[in-house]
Amino acid sequence: MNGIIPCLGVVGSLALIFGFLAFLRYMNYRETIALAEKGLTRPNSQSNQRLLRWGIVLTALGFALTLGLYPIGFDFANSYPLHLGPWMLGGFVPLFLGLGLILLHYLTGKN
Repeated sequence: MNGIIPCLGVVGSLALIFGFLAFLRYMNYRETIALAEKGLTRPNSQSNQRLLRWGIVLTALGFALTLGLYPIGFDFANSYPLHLGPWMLGGFVPLFLGLGLILLHYLTGKN
């Protein structure tokens, strides 16, 4: 019974976040439909700049998490090579996602 309150809190928080994101997406859809009814098109957004911006943010976040999680490996002296264990995925995943976005920005750039 004690564990149900935190579970409901986590589920409620996630439902609130994803509900808000769904609402934003729906409003974007309605805006596009309203523009199409008037015969207008959506102005070109700079999605290439967004790739770079998000890539830098994710890379910085991943690098910070990697640096913060690395000392955990010293608790397990000889269990993992280079003190890199499964906990490092929390830093490596956003790090390499960010690097991938930055690479995508430069590979698809239309200069």
